Amino acid sequence: MNTPASSNLRRQVAELLVLRASGHLSDHQRRYPQWELPNGTLQRLLQEGVGGVILLGGSAVELQQRTQQLQGWSSQRLLFCADVEEGVGQRFEGASWLVPPLALGRLYRGDPELAMALSERYGRCTGEQARRCGLNWVLGPVCDVNNNPANPVINVRAWGEDPSSAGALAVAFQRGLSQADVLGCAKHFPGHGDTASDSHLDLPVLPHSRERLEQVELPPFRAAIAAGIDSVMTAHLLLPELDPEQPATLSKAVLSDLLRRKMGFNGLVVTDALVMEAISARHGAAEAAVLAFDAGADLILMPADADAAIDGLCAGFNSGRLPLERLEESRQRRAHALQSIPISAPSGPIVTAADQALEAELVRHSVTIRDAVVRADAGINLVRVDSLLPSAAALSGWSPALRIPETQGFRSVVLHGEGLSPWSGQPEAPLALEGLGNGPVMLQLFLRGNPFRAGRDAQEPWAAAIQQLVTLNRLAGVVIYGSPYLWESLQPILPSGCPAAYSAGQMQEAQRQVLTALFPTSSPASGGGAFTD
Repeated sequence: MNTPASSNLRRQVAELLVLRASGHLSDHQRRYPQWELPNGTLQRLLQEGVGGVILLGGSAVELQQRTQQLQGWSSQRLLFCADVEEGVGQRFEGASWLVPPLALGRLYRGDPELAMALSERYGRCTGEQARRCGLNWVLGPVCDVNNNPANPVINVRAWGEDPSSAGALAVAFQRGLSQADVLGCAKHFPGHGDTASDSHLDLPVLPHSRERLEQVELPPFRAAIAAGIDSVMTAHLLLPELDPEQPATLSKAVLSDLLRRKMGFNGLVVTDALVMEAISARHGAAEAAVLAFDAGADLILMPADADAAIDGLCAGFNSGRLPLERLEESRQRRAHALQSIPISAPSGPIVTAADQALEAELVRHSVTIRDAVVRADAGINLVRVDSLLPSAAALSGWSPALRIPETQGFRSVVLHGEGLSPWSGQPEAPLALEGLGNGPVMLQLFLRGNPFRAGRDAQEPWAAAIQQLVTLNRLAGVVIYGSPYLWESLQPILPSGCPAAYSAGQMQEAQRQVLTALFPTSSPASGGGAFTD
């Protein structure tokens, strides 16, 4: 039976948890029920003192209602956050989905002043839309330096491929968030950019020396800390030179010694999601929460079992394994962060005319059009789209990637990674063209580094497929949306005069700008597409 003292401790501990919830209002709308708690459980935990919620799914308008609903279940002010690194529309339909940060990292090479100005506007747009939806904490900027093109989890999410651009643009983004009165979060400390495995699925190892970390991984975090970043998120990766036993999220050497003492960070330290395999495959929910808090974390994000995490932390404090002074320090940091931003109820239209103009401007600066327009007047529009994309935002019956080619007589065939394979099994002729039909093939690839896929997209033989189509004189054009590394690898094999384009963004505005350039005579019309799933 709980005593008043133990009940009070439990509420204080619960403050430090951030739980996953669907952005939809109803339980039956949850897209990821294995991670998103049902409303009854959420309501109970919030009433018992849980202090934060991370949201995903639904529309931006629905999110306004959802945050009010969740706040109504709690007697304290909640932290509401989301992984909206690319604008609120990346996760919530109806808001602005902006180009990936790496597009500005590449713009920085030629025009750093313009890139900095756009990054600050990017941050302000993201922050203002987040606040209108009821969010008060943006889980960005990514401060990882993506110096490994094979990185399956960071990739285009990074603001740069070198420490200078990554740090400068992340700070500019954070400056925009501050102007919008929302909290920011530098992630994933001490740097996830040079990994070739995905911490959602496994524990990456970063074997670099302390000297190398000081040169490459740490500078963007130092810049963000100097600029007053509100919080830092940990990385689930092992750095043997700092701690040969524990990943950064669970390491005192990384969080307490390096981040707190040596780098002087006094704000909130939040774990990356503890349900990720890098942690959950090795520790139960209670022990993972205790190890993270003992290492120096303040907030426990997405424990595999919220009640077990609270019980484990309470047991740690009661036994003396965890000092009660640390609990009070973390609670004060949380309170200070919330006090630094005003209380505002979600309201009003989400997207302004200025937001729409920024989205279009960012696309213009991150599109490359190469060579001629598409000359074929009929054929096959072969679209490879990642199944993890928010389909309503990127690809629907009205998306320009389908609609514009269809106005020119192209029949759409949409492929995604979880559906039927388009491959023949022949290395020299990998596409099973007999299943597509006759005519020229317009190839559109929506591919970028994505979590949970373990780099499987990078193994698809698109170079051989393009050579197959060239040999058969059936290649009408190529568009790459997302990965600059895929675009750079395919460019050399595209024949002279082949219509081709690259867009960092995958949203409908990016599709419109690219395809109106490749199909300049197109006009809006509906068309019937064939979907392979």
